Amino acid sequence: MTIAETYARFGAREARGVSPGYERLSHAVSRDDELLALVETLPPGKRQPNLLFGVVRLLGGPVHDPAAFHDFTLAHWLAIEAELRARAVQTNEPGRCAVLLPVLAALRQPLALIEVGASAGLCLYPDRYAYRYGDHRLGTDGPVLDCALTGIAPPERRPEVVWRAGLDLNPLDVTDPADVAWLDALIWPEHEHRRARLRAAAAVAAADPPLLSRGDLVDDLPALAARAPAGATLVVFHTSVLYQVPAPRRAAFAEVVRALPGHWIANEAPDVLPHDALPEPPGDAHHNVLALDGTPLAWTRGHGQAMSWFG
Repeated sequence: MTIAETYARFGAREARGVSPGYERLSHAVSRDDELLALVETLPPGKRQPNLLFGVVRLLGGPVHDPAAFHDFTLAHWLAIEAELRARAVQTNEPGRCAVLLPVLAALRQPLALIEVGASAGLCLYPDRYAYRYGDHRLGTDGPVLDCALTGIAPPERRPEVVWRAGLDLNPLDVTDPADVAWLDALIWPEHEHRRARLRAAAAVAAADPPLLSRGDLVDDLPALAARAPAGATLVVFHTSVLYQVPAPRRAAFAEVVRALPGHWIANEAPDVLPHDALPEPPGDAHHNVLALDGTPLAWTRGHGQAMSWFG
């Protein structure tokens, strides 16, 4: 896929109906030869639309007006390029816990959680958030995570978590204003509810910090898993992470995680972590596949806003 096609696809499948600003901007960049030429000078892993848009937002640039975005990016390319090369997309959306919850709540309790690609670890607190699945409310404390759920009944309980840890090449710290500024910049421009949720979830994490380890998902996962307490069900999970990992390393990771004494929850795009004989997704927007121990269970939206369980 060309860079132009990547940006057009992002606008058509991921931003459409979710962020009018990013939908408009993605299509504009896909037709902008000057911007495409700049993006092409970057390593392949640094060309993603949401990384470029997040860096421009972090530097105070405009993302609502494509013409202003064009001018700002050309004028400040050296600073933008330096940030792009130094950073990665580390969207830490706690709303994704709403699509993990039906699986987590059904496992043998209590749980020891490890998130791969944990960013600041905000998805390590499924027991500390409240949930709203249509008219069904679960929990009264913490930020409320809304999810449109079809195909199964909403979960009746939150999991019991006795240990939580994250693994990331560059863990972020919710008590560091610079790290929180990057997490905020990665939230799409119209999503003020997600900004409020980020602040509330960051307060939860700051009050009881998880164990966040700097390391590689293949080389360092077994040692971290060995630190989980005996008597708890180990659960290794990840969501919208593996697209940043080269295909051979994805395969190596799958081998490692399958060998661990616990469960594996994956929430990834079907072209990133393939499964056999998937049903048609509910619409042409971007969907992930939620899977438990390699068995696909449901289609999910990227920020946890909807979930369609397979029949």
